[in-house]
Amino acid sequence: MNYIYLYNNLIKLTTNKLLYKNLVNQDTFNDRLIIFLFHFAIFLKVFKNKDNEKELQKIYDFNFRQLELSIREIGYGDQSINKKMKDYINLFHAIVSDIHFWDGLNLDKKKDIISKFLENFNNVDDLVKYFDDFFLNLSKKSLNSYLKSVIKH
Repeated sequence: MNYIYLYNNLIKLTTNKLLYKNLVNQDTFNDRLIIFLFHFAIFLKVFKNKDNEKELQKIYDFNFRQLELSIREIGYGDQSINKKMKDYINLFHAIVSDIHFWDGLNLDKKKDIISKFLENFNNVDDLVKYFDDFFLNLSKKSLNSYLKSVIKH
């Protein structure tokens, strides 16, 4: 199965200009990558269950291969890419760990989590609301529907 639709949809969500309205400075590749990783972490959290385990592993592998290709396109060398990918995978797993109980966390805890990873944003209330809505929208459909369609938000 080809996961490019899902990956492209996550990229499209990540490039939503409204997400960056509370930036202190101009957005960076790192800011966009972290927002992508939040989208992806929430996606995996919503659909994680025994039935989807193998499929989600394939999606995980595909997305990180795509990220690696994007980093290569930016112009990093092989040694730099390996280090960057290790850093990004560790960052992703830290996000996954922190959002594990997202749907049960209060507003202040969610704001703390987002602020921890996105230090370049001065007001994260809008991001919390956005990711709460994203979580809710994902939970209304099946994994299969997201693999074959465009995510709208």
